[in-house]
Amino acid sequence: MDIRSIVLSKQSLLLVLAIALLAWVCYDGLALMVLWWERDEYSHGYMIPLVALYLLWQKRYVLAEQAESGSYLGVLMLLGALIAWLLGELSAIYAIIQYAFFIGLFGLALLWVGVRGTLAVWAPIFYLIFMIPLPNFLYFNLSQELQLISSSIGVFVIRLFDISVFLEGNVIDLGTYQLQVVEACSGLRYLFPLMSFGFLISYIYRGPVWQKLIIFFSTIPITVLMNSFRIGVIGVTVEYFGIAAAEGFLHDFEGWIIFMTCLGVLLFEIWLFYLFSSKDKPFGELFDLDFGAGREEDKPKLVKVIQLASPAWLGVVLLILAVPTSMYFADRQDLVPERSEFIDFPVEHEGWTGRLDKLDTDVLDVLQLSDYHIANYYQEDDAAVNFYVAWYQEQRKGASIHSPKSCLPGGGWQIKTHTIETVGGIERGGQSLVVNRVNMQMGNSNQLVYYWFEGRSRNITNEYIAKWFVFWDSLTRQRTDGALVRLVTYVPEGSDIALADQRIAKFIKDFDPLLPAYIPE
Repeated sequence: MDIRSIVLSKQSLLLVLAIALLAWVCYDGLALMVLWWERDEYSHGYMIPLVALYLLWQKRYVLAEQAESGSYLGVLMLLGALIAWLLGELSAIYAIIQYAFFIGLFGLALLWVGVRGTLAVWAPIFYLIFMIPLPNFLYFNLSQELQLISSSIGVFVIRLFDISVFLEGNVIDLGTYQLQVVEACSGLRYLFPLMSFGFLISYIYRGPVWQKLIIFFSTIPITVLMNSFRIGVIGVTVEYFGIAAAEGFLHDFEGWIIFMTCLGVLLFEIWLFYLFSSKDKPFGELFDLDFGAGREEDKPKLVKVIQLASPAWLGVVLLILAVPTSMYFADRQDLVPERSEFIDFPVEHEGWTGRLDKLDTDVLDVLQLSDYHIANYYQEDDAAVNFYVAWYQEQRKGASIHSPKSCLPGGGWQIKTHTIETVGGIERGGQSLVVNRVNMQMGNSNQLVYYWFEGRSRNITNEYIAKWFVFWDSLTRQRTDGALVRLVTYVPEGSDIALADQRIAKFIKDFDPLLPAYIPE
């Protein structure tokens, strides 16, 4: 039987049905994933499934030769994927659902074509991992680290032009102008697409494994260096031509130009491998690409039709049983406790007078919080205490508490010390209030930050432990609400930081009795 005659066979159609059922079960996570593709960092996500399908199509003849009866390992993997999906639904962590879909595809491959067949097509399936966005807390932490690294290297580039420049955190001070390396300048919009392309290139590259690994992992330093170079060139442009010229240059130089330059560097790296190795073949034959039909004599004329064994049918049954469960969770709503809204939070209390502030629309779009309060409180002639509380009624569909750890070192401020401290005289669940204490410095000025995560009768300082309790409480209490509490006060040059500690501690003691009404247990 010619292979083309079985493309739409019963086995193929049933596999399509199984994939559709798996997608149905994981719909919530996949829908959020596609929504994230609208962001610049993940805009390549639309192309990943199409490229993966082409790579699978390219392997059709190899697969025809190596396919075998389905393996019960696929049942175990599919069952593991469904358990992961359930945990993702219960924990409201949609990244788990997205990875569950990814694992489930490997399970289906094992069910249909066995171990040998799956090994033949592992790379096209694995390539789909590049369409899955990072969890928010990992994304923000990575972005912050890359901002600081890019700022440092960018300043090095500026100094190569004998320009006087000073770096504080992610703020590049040129004297007349200051450039802040914000989240959009972290380089992630280049890193994620380039890593996906690097994997693709290393896969089709006909070279030793060690060269494939170098090609893929080199995408990280290439992206960081090119993004840093862009920042450095912008700084040089500002110095010589002013901020208006730099803004025009920025629009012309970023985006596709940076990305294409990264691709050029990657191809140059491959050319170096070719140059210093065997050159028996033309450069183009280093890549395993079959855009045409290929030689007729190389194609198998007859293909063994694999009869669906019990593992495949068992996998289909598992997916059919999972569908009603997914429909239940689609309509499942978290329990939202009664609370007072922050619009009623007092601006005058215990001798403190507050001046209300508000967050910008673009910040609110990122945070996706349900309610918040932010104000600067003063007491007599003392320095202000900035009090910020962000409350989430549910942490689902990408909405989750944004840890200050990922954004504190911004605006020129650098973390000097970060410790866990106890605030005496205040209890949570029979235990003393524990907070993150961060001393930040810019020049000779300090800023003191206290923050913690609170909700559902817990006081937590670690963002990962807070995530765990979101999962646990969703499972046991059907609640994912919670809040971030943050207090900031400035320590002027020459001032004793102990006075700032006393100021914040007094504020917490005065206002803590009010919080349970707004952050319910």
